Amino acid sequence: MKRLYNNYINTFKGLSPEVWWLALITLINRAGTMVIPFLSLYLNKDLGFSLSNIGWILSVFGLGSVAGSWIGGKLADKFGFYRVMVFSLFATGIMFVILQYLTTLLSFSIGIFLVMLIADSFRPAMFVAMSAYSKPENKTRSVTLIRLAINLGFSAGPAVGGIIITTIGYSGIFWIDGITCILATFVLIKVLNPKKSKALDTVTNENPESILKDKPYWLFLVAMVFFGIIFLQYFSTIPLYYKDVHLLTELEIGLLMGFNGLVIFILEMPLIKWLENSTFTKTGLMIFGALLVGASFLVLIMTSWIGILIFGMLLMTIGEMIVFPFSNAFAMHRGKRGKLGEYMALYTVAFSIAHVFGHNAGMQLIGKIGFDNTWIIITILAIVCVLILLLLKRSLLNETVKQ
Repeated sequence: MKRLYNNYINTFKGLSPEVWWLALITLINRAGTMVIPFLSLYLNKDLGFSLSNIGWILSVFGLGSVAGSWIGGKLADKFGFYRVMVFSLFATGIMFVILQYLTTLLSFSIGIFLVMLIADSFRPAMFVAMSAYSKPENKTRSVTLIRLAINLGFSAGPAVGGIIITTIGYSGIFWIDGITCILATFVLIKVLNPKKSKALDTVTNENPESILKDKPYWLFLVAMVFFGIIFLQYFSTIPLYYKDVHLLTELEIGLLMGFNGLVIFILEMPLIKWLENSTFTKTGLMIFGALLVGASFLVLIMTSWIGILIFGMLLMTIGEMIVFPFSNAFAMHRGKRGKLGEYMALYTVAFSIAHVFGHNAGMQLIGKIGFDNTWIIITILAIVCVLILLLLKRSLLNETVKQ
């Protein structure tokens, strides 16, 4: 047992103090992110919006995310990641508090657009910061550490959020979201001020290639849009499936989603360390991960046994643990060809586009054809994602041959 513990601890060695601080800031921020997992339930059960209206609100949510991700990357290239991160965290905290008072379809749509516009400008800036504070050989593990912080926060957040909702109502989670964002801002100002922190990878490309000419990267981005559409169902249609079909309470839904974060916290870093030392390519690993996530929906229609929810969540979790770190590392590595902020912005934009279409499409589909048929369509999208990644793998091989 002691040897197993030591091996686990060793997987974290070599990461810079700044990456650990970034992880702590992310943990504080994500632990308070209770609104997003319960957003579709809040809109449906508390505000009384129809599934169709919820779908459109979530599309507006995605549009704000697209705009914020692109603007955040551009601003990070122009003004530096630190300023973008500070403004984004603080302003997002204020906006989350205001959001609870917007109860009409129009006002909530405008509010959620502004929240995501500001909030998602943080992501590309954070990726640029993480790249700057990581040695080249540690970048994938740095991504994994940040994800551990996100998922540790998410494992606690939904569970605590479920308790708060059942005791004092939905308003409590808006306040906690806002306060934790502001708290994370002060921690960021204290520990990651550029005058105090030390960058480890500051190499800039003096003659950056245009991202428009990077055809393999565009294939990668399209694949990530499809993967995002599939993955995001776990934050919109899946909670409704748990409640409407399997009759789970908000607390039980929170605990099941918290299980995802717990598995990631325990297993992701050792898994990534092992996979990094293997002969598998980043593209090959993304293909395998996408297949697992697709399978997590397929198993749901095979039986009505409630235990299948845990098995499906486990499949999704393993797939997620593989796809996100290696897709992020792929984007950072590819970004050295041009402007890293621009590359990371488009990487986050891919998932923001998935927000635009994924939530809405899922809501419209379950309203028209039911949950089981929707899961079949989601599985087909996973196959499309895998096929695009196979094209990417071939394109990269051709690129290597030409060089």
